Amino acid sequence: MARREKGGFWVGLAAFVFYPLTRIGKRSYLAAEKIPREGPAVLVLNHISHLDPVVDAVFVHRQKRVPRFFLKDSLLKVPVLGKIATASGQIPVSRNSSAAGDSLRAAHEALREGKIVVIYPEGTITKDPAGWPKESFTGVARLALQNDAPVIPIARWGTSQIYNGYTKKFTPFPRKTVTHLIGDPLDLSAYENANPRSAATLREVTKLMMDEVTRLLGEIRHEEPPVKKPEDGA
Repeated sequence: MARREKGGFWVGLAAFVFYPLTRIGKRSYLAAEKIPREGPAVLVLNHISHLDPVVDAVFVHRQKRVPRFFLKDSLLKVPVLGKIATASGQIPVSRNSSAAGDSLRAAHEALREGKIVVIYPEGTITKDPAGWPKESFTGVARLALQNDAPVIPIARWGTSQIYNGYTKKFTPFPRKTVTHLIGDPLDLSAYENANPRSAATLREVTKLMMDEVTRLLGEIRHEEPPVKKPEDGA
C-alpha cells in the first residue's frame, strides 16, 4: 500500500477545512488509480465553478498526494487562506506584471521535486452556458514539454450545479454528485524533439490535452462535445 505524501501542518489544516466543505455534494471518482502515488505529474482539468479547487484538492489528497495549484496572488493576501496557501506550497500567479513568469518557474521546480501540479488551462471558469471547455492558454504545454512527468487529463462535472459562478446561484439541495473521470497519461512522444518554445507546437499540444479532457467530460455527461470550442481563451 502506497504511503501518503507528507504535507505537514498546513496541508493538514487545509484538509481539516476542505473535507467538510466537499460533503455538500456526493463524490464519484472513476479510474482514480491512474493518479501516480509517487513522483511528479501534471493533472489537467476543465474549470466550471469556483468550487473546483476545493473539490479537486480533496480528490488529489484522497489519492495520498499533496496538490500544488496556481492561485491568483490576490488570494494570498486573504487572512488565514493566504497563509495556508503559501505554507502548503501553492503557486502564486501575478498577471499583467513582470512577475507573471515566476508561476511557471515555480511549477517547473515543483515537478522537479516530484510534486503533483494541478492546472486549469482555461485560466478561468468557462462562460459557455452548457459548461464545455473553452480555448485554453499554453502554459500547460510548456510544463509538459519541458518536464519528464506524466500528463494526466481529468474531467470533473457537478460543481457548477451546486454553485454557478456567473449566475451566483447556490443550490446545495438536493445533493448533487461531483464526478471525476481520470484518463490515461497522454502520449506526447511525437513531440520529444519539438521546439518547446514554438507557439505552433504549444498550441497543438494544448489542444491535444484539452480535446482529451473534453472527450472525458462528454463521457461523464453522456453527451457529444461540440466540434468548435465555445469561445476564445485570449
